[in-house]
Amino acid sequence: MSWFDRLRKGLEKTRALIKRGFSSIDSENLEELERALLSADVGPKSTEFLLEALKSKHNTYPRESLPILMENIITSLFPPSSDVLDLFSKDKWVIFVVGVNGSGKTTTIGKLGYVLKQRGRSAIFVAADTFRAAAIEQLEIWGERSGIPVVKHREDSDPGAVVYDGIKAAQSRDVDIVIVDTAGRLHTKYNLMEELKKVKGIIERERGEYKLYTLLVIDATMGQNAINQTRMFNEALGINGLAVAKLDGTAKGGVIIGIASELKIPVVLVGVGEEIEDMQSFNKEEFVDALFWEMN
Repeated sequence: MSWFDRLRKGLEKTRALIKRGFSSIDSENLEELERALLSADVGPKSTEFLLEALKSKHNTYPRESLPILMENIITSLFPPSSDVLDLFSKDKWVIFVVGVNGSGKTTTIGKLGYVLKQRGRSAIFVAADTFRAAAIEQLEIWGERSGIPVVKHREDSDPGAVVYDGIKAAQSRDVDIVIVDTAGRLHTKYNLMEELKKVKGIIERERGEYKLYTLLVIDATMGQNAINQTRMFNEALGINGLAVAKLDGTAKGGVIIGIASELKIPVVLVGVGEEIEDMQSFNKEEFVDALFWEMN
């Protein structure tokens, strides 16, 4: 199955909602389409914007042309972004991966490491989520699957110390990519964002010639909660790009549109399955084409 076919299959439930909304459009109102967009978790603000944009052309074009008009409007919402896999294929990088527990963070790290290794890049995983039981072991499993070594300390150790050792190990071995796993929740008195800021500060101080990229992983099935998480992490840490995990099978794929419209943070990676190959760079035209498949 091609990557586009996987993406199209992953968006099947979201596409069904939107298609049903368009099938109910009449010359008087767009209520069913509004309901469909909200059900797909596009979000109230973004839904209102999309409907207003469509209404301005609603009476100018025949009904059958409305899906392609909406497709063009949605595509224009996405901020410009480069192919992040191409970006990571050049220079040396520390990729600081953040997100709440359960978002698919560690799985995304495993897949990203695998893809980059396939492109000839050397990598190290850093197990800086020392607070969650089995987090280190989970990252080690992905390390074994992708053939990437893991720098780790014991559970409950200082995440900053692990990151420091990981960067120094990469520098001494001339490794291209350092991918840092982080906590998504703390079972201590410390505030999560303050802990992540501290870890990011250590990376900034020690990275040397390595460039820093802060990648937020969100779970597509979380819908509007994913927008709130994105806003919170971006305000605290400054997010360079988003990886959207678990897009396969959810009816809430419209959350990607909401994030693009409201927060203007580029989506750079998308995952549509559990297999190690099931992640690729995000392409807005490809995404919207898959979302509107066979509607035009």
